[in-house]
Amino acid sequence: MTQTTGAGTPPPPSFLGEVRDAVTPRATLLVLGVLALQLLFIASYVGALHNPKPKDVPFGVVAPQAVAQQAVTRLNQLPGSPFDPRTVSDEATARAKILNRDIDGALIINPARTTDTLLVASGGGTVLATTLEKYLTVLEASQQRAIKTVDVAPASAEDFDGLSSFYVVVGWCVGGYLCASILAISTGARPANPRRAAIRLAVMALVSIVGGLGGAVIVGPILGALPGSVMAYWGLGALVTFAVGAATLALQGIFGIVGIGLAILLVVIAGNPSAGGAFPLPMLPPFWKAIGPALPPGAGTWVARSIAYFKGNDTTGALLVLSAWAAAGIAITLLASTLRAKRQDNAPLPTQAP
Repeated sequence: MTQTTGAGTPPPPSFLGEVRDAVTPRATLLVLGVLALQLLFIASYVGALHNPKPKDVPFGVVAPQAVAQQAVTRLNQLPGSPFDPRTVSDEATARAKILNRDIDGALIINPARTTDTLLVASGGGTVLATTLEKYLTVLEASQQRAIKTVDVAPASAEDFDGLSSFYVVVGWCVGGYLCASILAISTGARPANPRRAAIRLAVMALVSIVGGLGGAVIVGPILGALPGSVMAYWGLGALVTFAVGAATLALQGIFGIVGIGLAILLVVIAGNPSAGGAFPLPMLPPFWKAIGPALPPGAGTWVARSIAYFKGNDTTGALLVLSAWAAAGIAITLLASTLRAKRQDNAPLPTQAP
């Protein structure tokens, strides 16, 4: 027998109807956003890291005045401008400038001998130190001279290519935006009122303290990957995690769930390849070299390396960057929740049917 559809049963939806029900306009926009992030990820990482070359590396030259000026001229004339050379009065000053992170290396020329001394700091990035050695070896050979390399701030033997400082900062950043994202997914991206926004910020602060301590203990006492004070790493980790988390909460407060994608754009897509982790800042293309210090991964990596290998020198600017992200995140999160609460209070009540 042939079965017939009852008069009250609606016909099955068409294929296009099924598609419209399965993929809502909001879901379509989110998928397109994910696709855009995917392509930006590829463009950012490959663009920053596919062809690293030194560019305007701060570099000192120590020698008698006439010899020093000749060396600076030769360095300035190298194709591609790999060096930003300047004369330095003596070797002790050159070492101090490297440890203060004012320069990344120095050449000590002794005209009475045929071997000069190259000062590098592999703690600031093994790749950069190796690149400086290659360039200077070729340059000195063209003058029938040789070099002896001295590492004044050597990377730990447990810190391969000087990457541990970058990886621990990436871990803290991931903890920051994931925690903020979970708070958004669980109870709504935009906090309903300032009180709930403050609670989220307080939770973020607690997570930052615990996560900062955990990361410091892992890279220090447990793995021995980085030298330096556990307390200093703890403070840095808490600040990095909170700065990223507060910024993510702020973006969510303004843009809702889309704010998570924007946080990933800033921290992961723009921040990680420009942080100077895989390749130090002087080896990155101009765009990434410019934005790196202003983003949490770059600022955090700079401070972590300073703690590990440069006696904590030259950290003020990077710490101010991280503090600015944290402060802006707090202010925008609270302001956005306050404005949203006011809009809800001023919204007209729904009319009831008679």
